[in-house]
Amino acid sequence: MTSFFSSIPDAWRSAPLKLVTNFLGRGSAPNYVDDGPIHAVNQAVNRGSNLDWSKGKFQEFSDNPKRLKGFLKPSDVIINSTGTGTLGRVGFFEASPDGRPAVADGHLTIVRPRENDLFSRYAYYVLSSRPFYDFMYSSMVVGSTNQIELSRERLGSASVPLPPLEEQRRIAKFLDSEGARIDHTLEVRRQQLDLLEERSMSLISERLVPGVVGDAVGNFPFPWFSNIEGGLPVVRLGYVCGIQGGITVDSSRKLSDSDVTRPYLRVANVKADCLDLDSVSVITVPKSIADGSTLRPGDVLMTEGGDIDKLGRGVVWRGEISGALHQNHIFALRPDKKQLDAEYLSLLTRSFHGRCYFEATGVRSTNLASTSSSKVRSFPIPLPSLEGQKQAVKEVNEGLLVVTRIRSVLRRQIDLLEERKRALITAAVTGQIDVTTARGADLS
Repeated sequence: MTSFFSSIPDAWRSAPLKLVTNFLGRGSAPNYVDDGPIHAVNQAVNRGSNLDWSKGKFQEFSDNPKRLKGFLKPSDVIINSTGTGTLGRVGFFEASPDGRPAVADGHLTIVRPRENDLFSRYAYYVLSSRPFYDFMYSSMVVGSTNQIELSRERLGSASVPLPPLEEQRRIAKFLDSEGARIDHTLEVRRQQLDLLEERSMSLISERLVPGVVGDAVGNFPFPWFSNIEGGLPVVRLGYVCGIQGGITVDSSRKLSDSDVTRPYLRVANVKADCLDLDSVSVITVPKSIADGSTLRPGDVLMTEGGDIDKLGRGVVWRGEISGALHQNHIFALRPDKKQLDAEYLSLLTRSFHGRCYFEATGVRSTNLASTSSSKVRSFPIPLPSLEGQKQAVKEVNEGLLVVTRIRSVLRRQIDLLEERKRALITAAVTGQIDVTTARGADLS
């Protein structure tokens, strides 16, 4: 019998999970349909502290759903059981939002406690505890790379702490109460982060495109655009900025003595508001091709495709890697330095005007979207003097610096709250605290 905890109170016992459950196993692959009589619960639905039914699918089945492998019963505990990233996430099923039955797919493990031995809600917290999570990854996961999965046999052999059943109920009630308090605060902090993102866009938008948020003129083809005060000229980006194409990888091309090997930026290196240069590839190409796709300090990098909300966002290249090239799916926008400031252009792509333009002109396919060099060139931009652009950038960056500091504080608070919640769960399910005297829930 394997155990994930070091010690428990003398009055407690322990037992392998398989001996205190009525069912311990995977679901099955559903016959998916857009809408049907049965909810099909997948790993995306299981968010840990709650189930997000908007991420689920449906199963077509005309017989008794209880006959389906993976049929979920109230108080079942579910564990994400395949793949990196979400493996080990633990959820609790009570009922579907519309009363329809639900089944778990084959990537979820169902843990159905034997109620005379293991209270379901307590089991959920035991399996959610940090010691269990660490033990699971060290002893219960099989496979390699992205093919890892949770071993049912090893999970069943894991020893779980078993206080008296009434104590299990008190622990669960305590953690429900304290967890709800922490979750409420976490939700408030996350809402504040969302508001900060809105504040950032507002700072950029109202300084660079005055009136775009609250004074749109509604004219075709850019109904969100505003009448800019002072008669500020608006020009298409292509008049004041060139676009350099990138390199198309050709694995069949034969190498020659004149080839050069250079660092090579891929789409993965260009994020919405920053560059990620932790992992930069290299590529070997003819020198003439490299010369035509070499990045220069002051270029603004923009990805051709991706998530619709990130499409068209520009990031300034400051020469971080000498001689770097770029992929053909990345546009290198090269402003005319006498007319257009690179930082100003980058901020414009993040403004409400920029987001509206690229989302409106992007070509969508499923959850992705793409733009083209012609649409980038047609991007209409307000064009104050170069000095005015730099002054606007300075003012916006000062405001964004305050937002960044507040965001850092909020994220630190979120990390501490999540750490507090994990610590409470671990302490309670291993008997390190007496929940009958701990501050929080009414456990009578």
